[in-house]
Amino acid sequence: MRLLTRIAPPLLALAFAACSGIDVNTNYDPSATQKLEGYRTYAWLPQPTGKDDRVYNPIVGARVEQTVDRYLLARGYKKVETGANPDFLIGWHGAIHNALKAETVDDYYGYPWGGPFTDPFYAGGAVTMPETYLREYEEGSLILDVVDPESKQLVWRGTAQAELSENANAQKQQKKLDESVEQLLKHFPPKTK
Repeated sequence: MRLLTRIAPPLLALAFAACSGIDVNTNYDPSATQKLEGYRTYAWLPQPTGKDDRVYNPIVGARVEQTVDRYLLARGYKKVETGANPDFLIGWHGAIHNALKAETVDDYYGYPWGGPFTDPFYAGGAVTMPETYLREYEEGSLILDVVDPESKQLVWRGTAQAELSENANAQKQQKKLDESVEQLLKHFPPKTK
């Protein structure tokens, strides 16, 4: 029983970490809201470049563009070539960085003594204290930008951040990308207030 009380908190911390979702944030130019609602055709900006080969490589670029295309096409947008006067241009950026998270776990889920069935005044009762664990992990960010082709101004930006799994296979990575793009694009175009 003593071993269980020692390993339960770290296991719970890992379980809660595995349930972490995708943080999404969007921002837009309020003066362009009506214009954004009228957009129907789009073209891609040139593929971005960066120093991190885990993000900026042809495989990742193709996967991001194909995923975004699939969601935009399903919502009635039409992809065209840049020279065909698209209503908007879309581009992406990404990043992977290390992050730290502090997680505090109480050994007995909020009970300040040796367990829910132990009398706190009994001589054998043990006082337990919450323990804090630091966990280092990698966090990935995906940024989608919508640019007005005439003014060349950024009119909408969506950012998704999520914890990356060390051992994720291609299917799990694609699922996380699908979820991120879906969460981002459900906020596009922004609704007029």
